[in-house]
Amino acid sequence: MDNTIRILLADDHPLFREGVAYSLGSEPDFEIIAQAGNGEEAVELANRMHPDIVLLDVSMTGMGGIAAASKIGASTPGVRIMMLTVSENRENLMAALKAGAHGYVLKGVSASELRTITRRVAGGEAYVTPALAADMLTELSNPHPLDSFSELTEREAKILELLSQGLTNREIGEQLYIAEKTVKHYMTSILQKLHVRSRTEAALIAMQHGVSAQVQ
Repeated sequence: MDNTIRILLADDHPLFREGVAYSLGSEPDFEIIAQAGNGEEAVELANRMHPDIVLLDVSMTGMGGIAAASKIGASTPGVRIMMLTVSENRENLMAALKAGAHGYVLKGVSASELRTITRRVAGGEAYVTPALAADMLTELSNPHPLDSFSELTEREAKILELLSQGLTNREIGEQLYIAEKTVKHYMTSILQKLHVRSRTEAALIAMQHGVSAQVQ
């Protein structure tokens, strides 16, 4: 039971939501602890129930998934956030990552793939649907392709490498024998130098430069 992944699912289409809940909930290591029909409900449930991972639709009646992701990330740190959407819009993808989403998955994914991806994101990895990730890497490489990456110090590059392996700030600190607060300071510097606003974007740039990022 200790390894059970507790899931909050938010989508304003009940039939689809119930289908995803049944597919994931049938697995022994998944537990659907709550369902929401809009972003407001998702934020309230996340704050109250502290799930391990929240699956959010981007477009919902009322508060959308991106706004909900931002609020959940700010109020419930440690919760993993994954967007499950039909939107292939690059602006939505970038907005979701900047809001703190750790995964962005299209609804055309198979049930078995969704289960695998959910486990990976819940376990600390970042995931973006491969075709969208390739497009975003191209976009991210245009403004500051190499210079920004080369500005990182040796310590910052090592922290980025560990981040790309799915480690939390606390785990990175343990690896490098530095305080978690110090890791946060370095992360702020890394994001500024890479001209990005989220850890997932930083991991994607790391992958582009050959660091072993687990973003696919």
